[in-house]
Amino acid sequence: MLNIVTYGDPVLTEKAQEIIAFDRELERIVIDMQDAMQRDHGIGLAAPQVGISKRLFLVGLDKEPLRIFVNPRIVAMSEETNEYEEGCLSFPGLYFTVVRPSAVDIEAFDIKGKPFRLSADGLLARVIQHEYDHLDGILFIDRVSPAKRRRALAHYSRMLNM
Repeated sequence: MLNIVTYGDPVLTEKAQEIIAFDRELERIVIDMQDAMQRDHGIGLAAPQVGISKRLFLVGLDKEPLRIFVNPRIVAMSEETNEYEEGCLSFPGLYFTVVRPSAVDIEAFDIKGKPFRLSADGLLARVIQHEYDHLDGILFIDRVSPAKRRRALAHYSRMLNM
């Protein structure tokens, strides 16, 4: 069973490594990540969030099949942006409005190593960008102003000490 790591764990700020082997170990990691994501009521989860520095994330939106992105690469982003309140399983209880592109095109591999390309907008595009950031060591609080970031981290620290 994998557990979600929280802010302060160094794996969350490291650039994740490419996945080379599409094997049973990768399948096991995906199953364990899906369990962790569902257990903590998430809609997306990146491997670094469970302490695994690999370029892998899952997206599980309601009423849609689980999407698995291995070695993803965002290849295009819309100029149009939108604001939306985001949370993160690695920052339980913390939510902030984040501005992101409204749509993205992403290329990745599925769990068997087959390449695919996906154009996404709306919530799916947002979750993809949020999880993709995790693979580069970028946290959602890095996407807000420095003043909001300081307040967020202070608030988060107080929440942990309650």
